[in-house]
Amino acid sequence: MPELPPTGTRVSLRYRLPQGSSPPLTDVVGHLVAVGPTLRVRTKRGDEVDVAAADVVAVKALADAPVRTADIRNLEHAAAGAWPGRRQEWLDGWLLREAGGHTHRGNSALPLLAGADLRALPGIVEWYTDRGLTPWLSVPDRLVRLPASAPTHIESLVMTRALQAGGHPAAIDLSPHPDDRWLHIYQRDVPVDVLTAVLDGEVTFGRLGDAAVGRAAVTPAPDGTRWLGMSAVRVADDRRRRGHARTLCGALLDWGAARGATRAYVQVVVDNAGAAALYESMGFVTQHRQRYVDARAL
Repeated sequence: MPELPPTGTRVSLRYRLPQGSSPPLTDVVGHLVAVGPTLRVRTKRGDEVDVAAADVVAVKALADAPVRTADIRNLEHAAAGAWPGRRQEWLDGWLLREAGGHTHRGNSALPLLAGADLRALPGIVEWYTDRGLTPWLSVPDRLVRLPASAPTHIESLVMTRALQAGGHPAAIDLSPHPDDRWLHIYQRDVPVDVLTAVLDGEVTFGRLGDAAVGRAAVTPAPDGTRWLGMSAVRVADDRRRRGHARTLCGALLDWGAARGATRAYVQVVVDNAGAAALYESMGFVTQHRQRYVDARAL
């Protein structure tokens, strides 16, 4: 069998069909999500194609398929509903969110509507300054043009994958509110009302014993897609490297699929190579990047 690129790579894979087939070979294009005796390729439509490794004739790594700006905007709409902060207000196409300073995500302005641009900056700065907060902009790729010299902060990968119902959930505790054990493992000072906030959707808090916790929310995008977003995934310091994060995330993905989500996303800080590798091994691929910018610096 030809040498394979890493999982998560977009590939063109040529393989043999059963004896007597005409033509004898066929191709599949998509992201390589599993390797071994059987390879699995996820196509652009979200279909998964299994191919016996022994039948593979050729594998070619491809550049990632182009992502439409509309796809980025739809996903960011759903993600904003999954982590909206305590208060939201629209200003010239930007969604302004406030959560008392807890998390950048809950205290930043996001350019969600077509036409949102930097002319709104004075109003954004005033809105956050009046609340004693830093006027952070959350800027995904292509939704607004930043000056080349703009100082950015906390750049993240936004990774996505398709979901299918009918999984086999692991035995984890799921609750619409984080309990004391969940908060103890999470170890971040984020108020419960910020953690549980969601717009037009549903949120759950998963806990795998005393080993790992995570948060998941199902929210809709304007195009009708229901997205599952995973966040706040943490493994206790003394329980790491035992597969607990994978088990927990698998159960959260199954929870979302059972509630009608057909796509999933995670946001991973670019220098967190371990988390990115975990999600790639679970079939996630990078769709776009996102970063924070202090509006006063522009």
